[in-house]
Amino acid sequence: MEVILLERVEKLGQMGQVVKVRPGFARNYLLPQKKAMRATKANMAFFEKQKAHLEAVNLERRKDAEQVAAKMNDVTVVVIRQAGETGVLYGSVTPRDVADALDAAGYKVDRKQVSIETPIKTLGLFKLRVVLHPEVSISVTVNVARSQEEAELQLSRGGMVTAADLRDDEDEIEEAPEAAETEVSEEG
Repeated sequence: MEVILLERVEKLGQMGQVVKVRPGFARNYLLPQKKAMRATKANMAFFEKQKAHLEAVNLERRKDAEQVAAKMNDVTVVVIRQAGETGVLYGSVTPRDVADALDAAGYKVDRKQVSIETPIKTLGLFKLRVVLHPEVSISVTVNVARSQEEAELQLSRGGMVTAADLRDDEDEIEEAPEAAETEVSEEG
């Protein structure tokens, strides 16, 4: 089936292009989302009349997306999840979880705009892409941790914190007061 693209569609084409797609993709995605229209003679004539208006609307949306991108680029959000001793999550982090975390941080993002290339199934820091407009995308860091304290520790270390690392930190914290007490007793 041939369609006329009404906006830029990733991996398909630019606005105004006539492209051949599978009928199911056109019927189930492109046409209902108003991203394309059937490539008939009447629709082509209609598109040519409306092209300037569609380009102006697209330019306005792009400018809005660029303003949001300037505020949001390289934002880090924390997602708290339960995980085993080795850092493997009980479940995974989904685009909806990331969108909710961004919403809690004050950025309005739909889950469909979050692009996760590989499933997030472990604790750690992950770079994700958020597509604000077909021509504007940004990078967001997602910090997946068991608790807020662990998230801060991961951020300072730049990677995943395992249960053994947490035990080592607790041992260091316990040793520090003992060392301070021995220094005081040696002086006195």
